[in-house]
Amino acid sequence: MIGRRAAAGLAAAALAVTALAAPSVRAQAAPARTLRFAPHAPLANLDPIWGTQYVVRNAAMLVWDTLYGIDSRLGPKPQMAEAHEISDDRLAWTIRLRSGLRFHDGEPVRGTDVVASLERWMVRDPMGQTIRALREELSAPDDRTIRLRLTAPYPRLLQALGAISAPCAFIMPERIARTDPFTQIEEVIGSGPMRFRKDEWDPGRRAAFERFERYEPRDEPADWIAGGKRIAFDRIEWLAKSDPAATVAALQNGELDWWEQVAPDHAPVLRRNRQIGIDIADPLGNIGSLRFNHLHPPFDDVRARRALAMVVDQADYMRAVVGDDDVLWRRVPSFFTPDTPLYADAGGEILSGPRDLDGARKLLAESGYDGQPITLLVADDVGPLKAMGQVTHRVLRELGCVVDFVATDWGTVARRRAVKAPPGEGGWNIFHTWHAGVDCASPAGYTALRTNGDGAWFGWPDDPGIERLREAWFAAATPAEERAAVAELNRASMAFMTWVPTGLFMAYQAWRRNVSGIVKAPLPLFWGVAKA
Repeated sequence: MIGRRAAAGLAAAALAVTALAAPSVRAQAAPARTLRFAPHAPLANLDPIWGTQYVVRNAAMLVWDTLYGIDSRLGPKPQMAEAHEISDDRLAWTIRLRSGLRFHDGEPVRGTDVVASLERWMVRDPMGQTIRALREELSAPDDRTIRLRLTAPYPRLLQALGAISAPCAFIMPERIARTDPFTQIEEVIGSGPMRFRKDEWDPGRRAAFERFERYEPRDEPADWIAGGKRIAFDRIEWLAKSDPAATVAALQNGELDWWEQVAPDHAPVLRRNRQIGIDIADPLGNIGSLRFNHLHPPFDDVRARRALAMVVDQADYMRAVVGDDDVLWRRVPSFFTPDTPLYADAGGEILSGPRDLDGARKLLAESGYDGQPITLLVADDVGPLKAMGQVTHRVLRELGCVVDFVATDWGTVARRRAVKAPPGEGGWNIFHTWHAGVDCASPAGYTALRTNGDGAWFGWPDDPGIERLREAWFAAATPAEERAAVAELNRASMAFMTWVPTGLFMAYQAWRRNVSGIVKAPLPLFWGVAKA
């Protein structure tokens, strides 16, 4: 749970993410309708534990459910769970499942499914890894009961089980959840409000979901991923077009109903269409990321990483991403989300000062860089990633680097970034992504900030000192101590240059005005959405 740890401040920040139209509390039954949705990236796989792609997490929210769900105040609420009990020493947790939960294959959701699902998730998620290290027992005494006993209290347990940050603790059938967490699942069977139509899937282009008639939503209003998830559609189709202009045309002529992330250049034309609504999707925004591979030269040397950071101008990156709309971006010399209670920019001078090309070239030479090609992976089918990759290409060439510019699709980047081999043998040196502001508000589930070597996120940074600073934040006794711990964590991460923040950007979403119930949130939420 959030508890005392900056709960009030986080709630205040989250309240900025308000609804465009309040979700209704209707019965699950609805007229036969199809919602056509354009996601921000192609859906190339559907395993929400194997990787951390937001597009996969977003689709998975339709297919799978979680024991708890985070609401718009960032508090965990029961979802698949009916209730829980905690022992006086805070070490033993007993969670009771709601009755009537079923998977899409008709089988009931059992405690053994939950145990297997949590065990797989714990391997890949930062908070899950902490729970795994503290776990003394995780068992299912009966079909509706899960028992967890820890060796030390973990007050953020429910926050972890309901977190939005990928990978989420989705509950799968035991036979699927037993898949190695580093291997993609082959079956897509969940217990969420929609089934995935694998027979209609065209990876990277088209995906279809249909209503699961046996889904029983909670008897309460939806609030982010908490509450009753009532879907007003028999089908939801995800249609990814490689050309943003084609997406604009499809939205204008009614072939699409909702576009998750509008290409900035096309926002003005959509605003002129009275049949289209457009607004910022998530005011907490996203922090752009230039991610290093710490295993191989040249970026296994901190001097090479800092040399590149010395010539990064966040304005160049953000204007490439959002164009001339200055409302949509800001400089962020920090790994943390601006205007949230724990924000700190200690050590961020390297990103806020003037570019030092001469100093950077000197530092890069000192690192031992000898002209070997730098493999830069660029997803050219995702607008922000393509834009950031092009800026990095130019910056590397200014530094005098030889660049192996690999322009490919996001699905290929997602697979290749998991390869630890040297760049010349199928590996990589740099790729770009972004991290949702809600994920960067605290160190708790901040996957990209970890520096625990082989257990870290792609790039596998290794710095025990930063890990100790993260633990110091967990141990902080007062809000002042928490803020001080985050400041030191940011300072150390900047010195180590785990990755380079390229600025904070927001994005517009657009929808046809006969669609209602779309909310501002860190991810597209389909429950409560209706179409006249």
